[in-house]
Amino acid sequence: MNINSTAIPLEDENVDTDQIIPARFLKATSRDGFGKNLFRDWRYNNDDEAQPKMDFVLNNPAFNGKILVAGKNFGCGSSREHAAWALKDYGFDAVVSSFFADIFKNNALNNFLLPVQVSDDFLQQLFTTIHQNPASEIAIDLEQQSITNVATGDKAFFDINQYKKTCFINGYDDIDYLLSMKSEIEVFESTH
Repeated sequence: MNINSTAIPLEDENVDTDQIIPARFLKATSRDGFGKNLFRDWRYNNDDEAQPKMDFVLNNPAFNGKILVAGKNFGCGSSREHAAWALKDYGFDAVVSSFFADIFKNNALNNFLLPVQVSDDFLQQLFTTIHQNPASEIAIDLEQQSITNVATGDKAFFDINQYKKTCFINGYDDIDYLLSMKSEIEVFESTH
């Protein structure tokens, strides 16, 4: 599985899940519709969609793409899965940072949002490249567990739990994964 896209740079560090999706928008239990409230308090003045804050990166038309490049310690705070839902619903397929909160990382993987952890230096290089040319692309190869700054050719590698990698590549949730092994489970049960 590959993700090749331009990226949106969010250089803030210690972005918590309440900043990603404020608690007042957690009323629904379905995953749809959370993207419109992604970074709500940072995107709009007085919670009014008609008054976007033009200095916030998601409101800057120069930046777009399916990859969010975020500052260190992304997804800290409470364990709300809605943060991953909001990012995915907004259109992101991957988030790149130099550190993720563990619960956010697992919630992201469970919702097919790929968290790519890189070194601080590589992260800074990505920010520099994106600001110099917002049309620059990033290439993420999940099979190889690599991320490439296409503009410079520099590549880094990232870790991912192998079970989650298999699920991500095949589009499996935990139940789908078990069902994919149904015949093996049946053979095991019949022989034991």
